[in-house]
Amino acid sequence: MAVAAAGALSLALVLSGCSSEQTDTTSPASARSKAGDDAKGKQGTVDCAKAKCIALTFDAGPGKDTGRLLDTLKDKKVPATFFLLGKNHVKKHPDLVRRIAAEGHEVANHTWSHPRLTDLEPDEARKELALTQDAIEEITGRKPTLMRPPQGRTNKDVSKVSKELGLSQVLWSVTAKDYSTTDSALIKKRVLDQADRDGIILLHDIYDGTVPAVPGIIDALHKRGFTFVTVPQLMAPAVPEPGEVYRP
Repeated sequence: MAVAAAGALSLALVLSGCSSEQTDTTSPASARSKAGDDAKGKQGTVDCAKAKCIALTFDAGPGKDTGRLLDTLKDKKVPATFFLLGKNHVKKHPDLVRRIAAEGHEVANHTWSHPRLTDLEPDEARKELALTQDAIEEITGRKPTLMRPPQGRTNKDVSKVSKELGLSQVLWSVTAKDYSTTDSALIKKRVLDQADRDGIILLHDIYDGTVPAVPGIIDALHKRGFTFVTVPQLMAPAVPEPGEVYRP
């Protein structure tokens, strides 16, 4: 128990930042506006240039509560984007990874062991991403095209490595700081206070207060007229470019 608690605390500490060492970012609206007539991004059931779209994303799983989260998303017909950790998550829960993909959610990369990529040499950063790419492909038959750098920290070297691996970088506009509380009502309030059109919500399905907050978040945002989409659908008809950094 003590070891598990220490591990959770350590992960919470490195998840607490939101800064980026690279400031050049592209918003979903900008990506859509620059898409040519031959753009191949799949919009799904909605055009986010016209609809009030928002993307629900989950980091650092899958974990013990991910199955319950998937039940909720299925019941409410909401797609999400899952940025998965390789070590002790993808490798430990292959059935959940397979289910995430099978139920139409976007499977994405959150590194192998959650280091700050900007603190690593390029070869080490490449290994962190490549290991998770390979692990997910082994389970789902498809390598991710999106990644989220831990703590949102990226730079030119990380962008170069990401481009080589065919990965676009996705940051966020809404964070509930759910690593800091088990209060589901507070998590919901924080999300609703920040939610806006073309937003990307950052949550973690590994913390106890998060998954219970999701039904209320979905219902409240639906009442406000939001349509939930995956990150690629948010940018469609544009296709996220490898190496680029996207943030609302």
